[in-house]
Amino acid sequence: MIDSIKNRIEKELYCKIISSKSVGGGCINDAETIFTNDNRRFFLKKNFSAPNDMFFKEANGLEELKKANTIRVPEVILVDKNFILLEQISSGKKSKSFEEDFGRAFARLHKFSAEHFGFYEDNYIGSTPQKNIPSEDEKNDWIKFYFDKRILFQYKLLESNGYADSAIKKRIALLENKIEEILDGNENIPSLLHGDLWSGNYLIDENGNACLIDPAVYYGNREADLAMTKLFGGFSSTFYNSYRETFPLADGYEYRENIYKLYHVMNHLNLFGGGYYHQTISLMDYYL
Repeated sequence: MIDSIKNRIEKELYCKIISSKSVGGGCINDAETIFTNDNRRFFLKKNFSAPNDMFFKEANGLEELKKANTIRVPEVILVDKNFILLEQISSGKKSKSFEEDFGRAFARLHKFSAEHFGFYEDNYIGSTPQKNIPSEDEKNDWIKFYFDKRILFQYKLLESNGYADSAIKKRIALLENKIEEILDGNENIPSLLHGDLWSGNYLIDENGNACLIDPAVYYGNREADLAMTKLFGGFSSTFYNSYRETFPLADGYEYRENIYKLYHVMNHLNLFGGGYYHQTISLMDYYL
């Protein structure tokens, strides 16, 4: 462990760190469990090349999710520009009703709403900046917010990264002309979203229940959150059935699903390269 982080934690928590153990922290950060002389354990994520505000934004996202009081999130213990220290969640096995309970709790999370779309600050989706502060004409218009702040922003990053060839450029222009039609019938309600929920961004706690981690929080259309859960697996039909029983979806949500997947696949193209190019094209072509 880096001495500067160790000294800061010991000073703030009035303890001595006696040992640490490396654990999986994802593709961006290093992570470890630390053990103190007063029999406490904490989860530490650190990154000395991350933007100075990344961990602060993660902490704010966790605190926002906590406000809904529907799904457990780890307590934020300490945060700095190079690390975040969290409650260590003890790992357990799924309860018998895990999928049903998780689906219902996720639906209740989405019932927690705000006055406007977006969030009070920008944050990150992975290591990519995520623009959340709405313009006046985006605050109450989900379609405009989503296209401008999600699809168009990712497209501009594709241009900067050299992935926006003529095929993508043509399709973005066509999507812009059709976005009102594509998202016709959607709910114009700002729900609290995790923002990046896939099977790697929840834990199973000691009681067999879900605990959300690594959010990219904002207030948006809940279909966007549900679409992300379908990109990389990990969610059962029971999860979705329980969700819909608790909070029924507007007609046509299946048709709109791919436009929400597109944001995340474009982000993966920007982050990880050409392996996501053809999937990006395919999701665009679904509507063209």
